[in-house]
Parts: sequence; C-alpha cells; structure tokens
Amino acid sequence: MPIAVLAIGLAHAQTPATILVVGDSLSAGYGMRSEQSWPSLLALRIAQHRMPWRVVNASISGDTSANGLSRLPAALERNKPELVILALGANDGLRGLPLAALRDNLSAMVELCKRRGIRVLLVGMRLPPNFGTEYTQGFERVYVQVAHSTRAPLVPFLLDGFAADRASFQEDGIHPTAAMQARMLDNVWSKLEPMLRAQARPGRRAPAVAQ
Repeated sequence: MPIAVLAIGLAHAQTPATILVVGDSLSAGYGMRSEQSWPSLLALRIAQHRMPWRVVNASISGDTSANGLSRLPAALERNKPELVILALGANDGLRGLPLAALRDNLSAMVELCKRRGIRVLLVGMRLPPNFGTEYTQGFERVYVQVAHSTRAPLVPFLLDGFAADRASFQEDGIHPTAAMQARMLDNVWSKLEPMLRAQARPGRRAPAVAQ
C-alpha cells in the first residue's frame, strides 16, 4: 500500500517537518475515501492553522503491532519524521494476541523513535466487553504502561465519545463511519496540538531522552 503524503503547511519559509502516522485500518480510512480519514483531516487542520508540518499516513489495514514494528525502521528512514503518531494494537486485541507481546512491540517502536530523536504520540485503544474483563482491562493498561515507561504522551482512546454508539460505525460494527473521523481527529488533536506548538522550530530534532 503506498504511503500517502496528505498535505503541507501553508506559506512557511522553512521546510515543513513531517508527522508520520503509523496505524491500522482505523487510521487508513477503511471503507471510505482516503481524504475522509482522520489523518487527512489532520493535514487540513494543520494547513488551516498555518503550521509548518506535513502529514504522511503510513497506516495499513490489518496491521498488528508486530507488523508495525517490522516496518517502522524503513518508514522512519524513508520519511525522516520529526514526530510519529503510533496508533496500533486494535488488531492484536481483536485476535486475542498476548498482551505482553503488544506491550513489548509498542515499547520497542517508541524507543526506536526516541533513539533517533523523534517524538511519539501514543494512541490507545479499548476492546468491547465480550473479550472478557481480564483481557479488556489488561489491554487498556498496556497503553498506560507503555506511555509511563517511555514517557510518551498518550491519547487514551481513539474512539472516545462514540464507541458505544452503533450508528457511528460501518456495517461491520468495527470501523467508524466517515462522519466520525472528525471526532477521532479531535481526540488526537487534544494531545497533538501542544506537541506541535511546543516545537517552535520543527526543523530541529527534539532531544532523544526528552518527551
């Protein structure tokens, strides 16, 4: 699947820095036009705010955290981002994969970015209750644990505010509709905007140990 460069911030003398979105179908715009996905809406919002950033969406439908970890080094080398939005794990949960592996994979991805001086925004997910209390609670805790151990900012839940509303999802009951993409963006933006504004000169790397 080709990586989509979604937009570039408007009218800045300096070269825009790159935000790389690494996710699964929830970020790839499954079941809708690519320009309707929340990463595409993010690119539009950044342009409207005249921020010197561009958005590259490297999300792939069906990706697990293991898949994401295996492809991350090449994606970092190819796109040279200043900031990575890491939104993986939903498919791990839906397949009932071991939570320890999810935690280790997410931690490894964050640390890989930090070693290169790239900041990370971690985006959490939750599972429906039919997966069992122990697994669903453990799944949610994974993101909190990774955020704490790596000092990465955390969006607790990408689908916050509408996850229980069946009408907000496509026929499969898993993927949000196009109408909900703006809501997803708002959930991400609440933690992302301060990160973008804090880096006044996005052409410079943040210190590898700072988060």
